[in-house]
Amino acid sequence: MLVLALNNGSSSLKGALLDPDSGQVFFSASAERLGTEEATLKLGQPGQLEEDAIPLGDHARALDRVIAALRGQGQLMDSLAAVGHRVVHGGEAFVQSCVIDDRVEQEIERCAVLAPLHNPPNLLGIRVARRALPELPHIAVFDTAFHQTLPETAYRYAVPRAWYEEYGVRRYGFHGTSHRFVAGRAAELLQKPLSELELLTAHLGNGCSAAAISQGASVDTTMGLTPLEGLVMGTRSGDLDPAVIFHMIARAGLSSGEVERVLTRESGLLGLSGKSNDVRTLIETAAGEGTDAARARLALDVFCHRLAKYLGALATTLPRLDALIFTGGIGEHAASVRAATCGRLAGLGVVLDLAKNERGESLVHAAQSRVAVLVIPTNEELMIARDARDLVLLARAS
Repeated sequence: MLVLALNNGSSSLKGALLDPDSGQVFFSASAERLGTEEATLKLGQPGQLEEDAIPLGDHARALDRVIAALRGQGQLMDSLAAVGHRVVHGGEAFVQSCVIDDRVEQEIERCAVLAPLHNPPNLLGIRVARRALPELPHIAVFDTAFHQTLPETAYRYAVPRAWYEEYGVRRYGFHGTSHRFVAGRAAELLQKPLSELELLTAHLGNGCSAAAISQGASVDTTMGLTPLEGLVMGTRSGDLDPAVIFHMIARAGLSSGEVERVLTRESGLLGLSGKSNDVRTLIETAAGEGTDAARARLALDVFCHRLAKYLGALATTLPRLDALIFTGGIGEHAASVRAATCGRLAGLGVVLDLAKNERGESLVHAAQSRVAVLVIPTNEELMIARDARDLVLLARAS
């Protein structure tokens, strides 16, 4: 049984045809800069991707190309049992992955007001794929579903009840598929049942979030109504005094849309450094001298300070702390970020083995550490494929 896992971003598309049991990828696709003259599409077997320019190509055109290429794979296509789709926002309507029908499509569309940059392309991918592959079950896997176990004390904001009941203003959380995957993988590496572990997970990429996971269930997380809340990110501000918005509207004459654009696309590491949202670039720049180096160091210091501060706060929601997990592009590859963050968490019993950390081993804590520290590559496509497999097998069994 093979599953096609699809992830449609605001200007990108990623796809992988994989075995949900072994995790082996047989075919992959990646489209970037969709809707622009520079749009490109890479297709093929792992390690043998061919790149084509598709000027002004949109999600529909890119996905049509992907499916056409898959049809040319013959035996692989014959083994395709389902298509799994990443959906960023499921609101309160979806607490787990589900088979997509017209009603589910309508609910995803209704949630678009909560994720206007993400749900529309997610939904477009679903509709194109359902038209092209109507004979297959299509499965929606929601970023927000894993966090639907948050207690009300964690997901409610201190705003009038009507804001929640009428407009859905609450904490939803994101990156749930990633947090769920690395929690399960940590249990395997620690050789303990997930139901017996108390974990903190940090998904650090261009988007960043942390979560507290108690016995396999998310009990608190940093992102909120939207993916803008919480940690410092590549171009997103994360937390700030909400009065800053009113201040900039009144004093700088910005519109609400302009403020939203700045906080979403021009803030975070990019805003602090004035140079880049890429941690690799900032680490290299910070090693130098001058204004750019000082600003890069500040950006990295603020990033690590906010991350450690939030991890410490999340730890208070757990009865104890067994392990801290780093994942995502930054979490997996930036040893200096892990070291700076863990250095601020000594009060929680976190002690890093600096040599293991530099080598990027899976277990990077020192022998005397009271808390295990793990570096785990995330695999959201595999989680999407496994959810799709499970729902297909459940349907067959019934």
